[in-house]
Order: sequence, then structure tokens, then C-alpha cells
Amino acid sequence: MSNIQKKEKPKRNIGKNLKLMMKWMGKYGFLLIPAILILAFESYLRTIVPLFGQHIIDVILPNNSEVSKLPAILGDLILGDRPTQLLIAGGLIILTALVRSIFIFSRRAISGVFAERTAYNLRNNLYKHLQDADYHFHSHSETGDIIQRCTTDVEMYKRFISEQIIQVGRLIFLVGFSIWQMSRLNINMMLISLVIAPILFITAIFYFRRVEKMYHIIEDNEAKMTTHVQENVSGARVVKAFANERYEINKFDNLSRKFTDSDYKLVKRMAIFWSSTDFLSFIQFFLIAIIGIIYASNGTITLGMYTAFLAYAGNIIWPMRQLGRLVGDFSKAIVSVDRLDKIISNPGEYVDEENKIKPEIKGNIEFRNVTFKFSDSIEDQIVDINFSANKGETVAIIGKTGSGKSTLINLLVRLLDYQKGKILIDNNEVKDIEKHHLRKNIGFILQEPFLFSRSVEDNIKIAAKGVSEDRVKSVAEIAKVHEDIVNFEEGYQTLVGERGVTLSGGQKQRVAIARMLINPKPILVFDDSLSAVDTVTDMQIRKALKEEWKESTVLIITHRITTAAEADKILVLEDGKIVESGTHNELIKRKGAYKNIWEIQSKIDFRLK
Repeated sequence: MSNIQKKEKPKRNIGKNLKLMMKWMGKYGFLLIPAILILAFESYLRTIVPLFGQHIIDVILPNNSEVSKLPAILGDLILGDRPTQLLIAGGLIILTALVRSIFIFSRRAISGVFAERTAYNLRNNLYKHLQDADYHFHSHSETGDIIQRCTTDVEMYKRFISEQIIQVGRLIFLVGFSIWQMSRLNINMMLISLVIAPILFITAIFYFRRVEKMYHIIEDNEAKMTTHVQENVSGARVVKAFANERYEINKFDNLSRKFTDSDYKLVKRMAIFWSSTDFLSFIQFFLIAIIGIIYASNGTITLGMYTAFLAYAGNIIWPMRQLGRLVGDFSKAIVSVDRLDKIISNPGEYVDEENKIKPEIKGNIEFRNVTFKFSDSIEDQIVDINFSANKGETVAIIGKTGSGKSTLINLLVRLLDYQKGKILIDNNEVKDIEKHHLRKNIGFILQEPFLFSRSVEDNIKIAAKGVSEDRVKSVAEIAKVHEDIVNFEEGYQTLVGERGVTLSGGQKQRVAIARMLINPKPILVFDDSLSAVDTVTDMQIRKALKEEWKESTVLIITHRITTAAEADKILVLEDGKIVESGTHNELIKRKGAYKNIWEIQSKIDFRLK
């Protein structure tokens, strides 16, 4: 389970999430004001139409002089003989509908601009927070889950602020104006028309409480399913290499079934809610129809009022019935906002960087009694490390898997922060150096380099887009990958597959080395990044590096004695501690781990020959 998923529990902190919704609207929140004002006018016009019907039935058709419930300005317009009055009344109904259509168009246009701009800013804000998130966040989070938050959850939020807020406003205005108009016609009928409304409202609240937890479960199940798809698409070669397709299909089937089952439970709850609210709505109409007929037959209300009440009942019951859908969408939005906030509320690793120093970095490195352990571990990963590397020196770090080699390098570039001791670069502690400045001065290549789905040239100059083609070719030659590239059908414009899948392991590593070398750096770090190239090519690359970057300090994590042997200093790590240090000639004279590795590799090399 991902780091951000572990912290999530289905909580009802609606007030906080509503504040977040308003906050994320930012400078575009003011657009809600004209949209809501237009909605108010639109709803009011809708409640006038039943009054036209009441006026036609009670005043025009009987040709009597009863006082109309229409606004005075509209009632005064309907004058003349009966055909003229009918024509004018029909014209006013059409005009009212036309004005409402204009209001609807204007409101939707404003809401559309508001929602798109807000979602645009939210997506950019999310992406910025993901870029600023620290190493721990990314190493403990699932890619599929993060992608879902940045797509599905953002869309759910956008849908709520663009549609559901307006729907809530329509419900309030339409129900409010309808109740007011009914009170002007007959108080008793108004109260009868509202008998079921409180029951619908209470049912909707109960429904909300039940489905909110279910949306959390559905979102988590969908995230796991998305993550599985993402991992298997990226790792398709591994799956095929082990003929593991059937296992992965079955695993996806189980995840898909969990998602389907959780979604089906929600569908059943929704079916119960909609069927029960439908039943209640028809009961309400039945009450209005029966009591209305009784009132109309004994003269308590007119026939025109009766038809108007039926129309107003629809204005109240159907919006109240839609409250269930609004509550369901609100539940989804609340869950989505909570999931998005897990990313946005993450402070990132650059929060306190403003006052950090940006010294000139020459390449002198010193570790003083450095100790580190992961937050979820009880044992130290690095213990009391002491060593130094002067400008221009090459230091090789060797040791078995899990001995702490990569952790040591991650501490240097501050992907991780040590708990005890000090790491100094040119007598400045790395914790005092601004992170961007520090990392721009350290060239860092991983054992499994990441290449983007772009051309080879774009991958090489990704950190220096304005460099010339000659410079690109120059660093490619140093990395001993130029000959490979020119043999591609499209040369440097050859598109690299996702994560560099179209290149061999050695080609990926050498392209990554060229990418690092595009800008001169005082410190170069190779985290076992020559493991996929042959020994001769390894030696040629290191020789070219010494000639081109002889003033740079080089740290090389390696398992090859032939690589370590040419270093100015060799560190041997075991269980997070330096157990041996010195030059190759010094270490092979001692009885220790380095000599054992040297003897084993020498025998293997001899047998191969």
C-alpha cells in the first residue's frame, strides 16, 4: 500500500474539505457570484410560468375580472378581448422561456470558464507539489494511485464546482421561490405540498453517510487496479520473459473483481434510494392531486390554482428527489478533495530553502561520523561513516548488496537526510546548501537510468536544451555511445521507447552518462551505472572522463575490482560501516573483504580467458 494511502481513513471532515474547495477556486471564485445571480433570476422566471397558466384558466377563459397572481407589470399587459389576451399571454410565456434560455446560456458559459480555469490551476498545483515532494514520498507511493488522483479526482472536483454547486443553488432558489408563490395562492395547499420534503431531505442525509465510506473503498480499489495496469505495461518485457502473463491476468481479475464488487454494493444502495424516493415523490403528487380536487370542488381554490400547485409541486419534489444524486456526487467530491489534499498538503522538500547558501562548489567532500536510518526502520543503515575526497580524486565504493552504498550517495545529494554527523562540501555542510544549487553541481547517474519517451538527442540535452549538436556528439563520444547512435536508422533523432525500452541496458546507461556530462560539474557520482557495459567500454569511458573532467571529484559505486583498482581511494562497506579503506595495492596486501573479492573475480576472469 502506498504511503499516501496508509494515512487515509474514511473521515467526515466536511467543513475542512469545503474550505479546501473554496480555497482551490483561487482568483476565479468571484465568477460564482454572477453565475448564482443569473441562476436566481432564471429560477424566478421558471416560477412565473405556472402563474400564466393560472391566469389563463381563471381569468381569461371565463372572461372574469378576478385579481391575477401575476406580477402587476405582467398582469397589466394582458388586456383586450379574449383572443388578444390569450395571444399576449402565450407570447409572454414564449418571451419568458427565451429570457430563461439566455440566462441558462450565460450561466453555463460563466460556469464553464470558472471550472476549466480552476481545474487548470489545480492540476498545475498538484504537479508542482509532486515535483517538490521528497524522495520518501515518491519511494512509498504507487504511480497508478498518484495518476488517478491527478486525473479522476481532479475531474470529480471540477464536475462538482461546475455542476453540483449550481444544482444546489437551483434547488434552493427554485424550491424557495416556488414555496413563496404557493404561499401567495393558498397556505394550506402549500403546507400539503411540503409534507414529503422533510422525509426526502432526511433520507438524502442518511444516504450520504452510508455512501461516503463506500466511495473511499471504491477509490482505493480503483487505484490498486490502475497501479497494476501501469506496472505491467511498464514491465511488459519482464512479464513476457518469465512467461508470467496468466498470473498477471489472474491478479488483475482479482483486483477488478474487488473494484466491481465494491461498485456493485454502491449501485444497490443507489437503487434502494432512488426507488424509495420515487415512491415518496408519487405519494406527494397523489396527496396534492386528491386534496387539490377536493379544495377545487368546494371552491377553496380555483381550477387555475390547482394546476399551478401541480406545477409548483414538481418544482419542489423533483429537485428534492435530485438531492440524492447531489449528495452522492458531493460524497465523491469530498473523498476526491481529501485524496488531493494528501498531495497538496505535503510540504515538499524545498519549504525552508530560501535562506540556504549557494557557495561555489569545487569538489572537496568530507563525511564526519555520519549515521542514518530510515524512518520506518529500527536499525541504522549507515553507521559512523568517516572519509574524505579531495578535488579531482576518484573514490570507489565497493560492497555487497544492501551494505549501504547507494544510501551513502543519496545522503550526499540530500535525497535522504542523515540524523547524526556531518557531510561537508568545501567545508560547507550540505544541509546548509540550497538543494537545487547542490544538485546542479553534482552529476548523478543511477544503475537503472530513466530515459524519457523522446529522441536520443532530446534525452541527452534535457538539462541544457540550448547546447549545440556538436556538444551533444562530443559527450556521446566520451560516453562511448556515439557509434551506437549513428548506426540507428534515424541517428540522434531516434525515438526512445518509454523508460528507454528500445535501447539495451548498456546503451541506456551510456546515454544517461552523456546526459550528465552535457554540463560540466565539480562532482560526478556513478551509482553502479557502468554495470551493463563490458569491461573494455567501462575502461574507455573512465579514461575519457579523466581526460575531459580531470578536476572533477568522482565517486563510483561498483562491483568490479578492475574499476575500483584505478581509483585514488577505495572504500569497502559492510552492514553500513566502512570496514576497509585505501588504494588497490594497499588493500590486496591485507587479509580482508576487498582481497577476497579480488581473488574471486581474478579466478573468474582467468577461467573466462
